[in-house]
Amino acid sequence: MQHVLITGANRGIGLRLTQHYLAAGWQVIGTYRSDHDLAQLDALACPQLALIQADVCNDDDLANLAQQLDGRALDLIINNAGVYGPRNQALGTIDRQTWRQVLEVNTISPLMLAQALADNLAAKQGTLAIISSKVGSIADNDSGAGYLYRSSKTAVNSVIKSLSIDLAAYNIKVVALHPGWVRTDMGGPNGLIDVDQSVAGLTKVIATLEQNQSGHFINYDGSPLPW
Repeated sequence: MQHVLITGANRGIGLRLTQHYLAAGWQVIGTYRSDHDLAQLDALACPQLALIQADVCNDDDLANLAQQLDGRALDLIINNAGVYGPRNQALGTIDRQTWRQVLEVNTISPLMLAQALADNLAAKQGTLAIISSKVGSIADNDSGAGYLYRSSKTAVNSVIKSLSIDLAAYNIKVVALHPGWVRTDMGGPNGLIDVDQSVAGLTKVIATLEQNQSGHFINYDGSPLPW
């Protein structure tokens, strides 16, 4: 049986990813931040699903997660946990502390998770898939604004590239994935695709990922994205 860890498994894309891998017969370890996030995950309760409370921004929680998974080989980690921040991120509205909070979740925490669980992936020569965003592409930015979210995703793309180099010796594939503009609580009601379309694409990309694609930035439909 294959094993996957999904962060932010309690809603939106993370919840649908959890459902997908359970249906495919995987053993799924889903993390959630607090007990009030559990309602939809509880409805999926089965022997294949293990739930672990972990705030990805909390080092003690990450240490506890690593301890609980000590010695368990993982085929796949999907770092899905993320935040957008305030809807209005235009010039003149930026607050320093709020920016730090967005960077903490979207940029710093994926690296800390990778540090904590690299050995688990190495045991299976697994894949680390980090949910990024097309708006983190510098080449694609032709509309400005979005300072907090854009910068956090641009920065995590740099983290992903470095991880792909540092983990290559262990045959671990590392990839940045754009899920599309999805109709979720984060993406809002005007998103271009629904969660099912996004997850169908993301899981296909992950399943067909080759070692020479490690360190790449890939859209949910499989097309490459510019840095």
